[in-house]
Amino acid sequence: MTLAGDVQDQMVADDVAARQRRLSVLAKAPGKDLMACWKRTGLDPSVELLRGPESGLVALRGRVGGGGQPFHVGEISATRVTVRIGSGQIGHAMISGRDVRKAQLVAVIDALAQDPAHADLIERDIVKPLEKSASGADAKLREETAATRVNFFTMVRGED
Repeated sequence: MTLAGDVQDQMVADDVAARQRRLSVLAKAPGKDLMACWKRTGLDPSVELLRGPESGLVALRGRVGGGGQPFHVGEISATRVTVRIGSGQIGHAMISGRDVRKAQLVAVIDALAQDPAHADLIERDIVKPLEKSASGADAKLREETAATRVNFFTMVRGED
């Protein structure tokens, strides 16, 4: 492989990681917060539904001890959508729950983020604020959880 090929592979890997991060933030965001950020952008692209919205169940798998034998944990309801915006980009979304409007909006934002003309706006006005809000909520939860921590200790008896 050439050096140019290695650089190109790294750029593709970076794009995939950035898209995964963006979709994770969007899917986990509360619907009302996502809608508020969306409205502030003023974007209104033409949208064609390619698939969905479809709601159903997704099987969850776990691993014993985090790395052992896989096992069936249960199911979670999920909604998926695929859209194409007017400029040709295709966006996908799969969110937990049955909020069809949120799933469609996440797919539209995903498609717009792939358009170089809108990528910076999407990152600055939607993804970053939602990510910051989620980080703040996580920190608050960690703080509340730490306040309820109980430390147990064992006293050594002097018997030999």
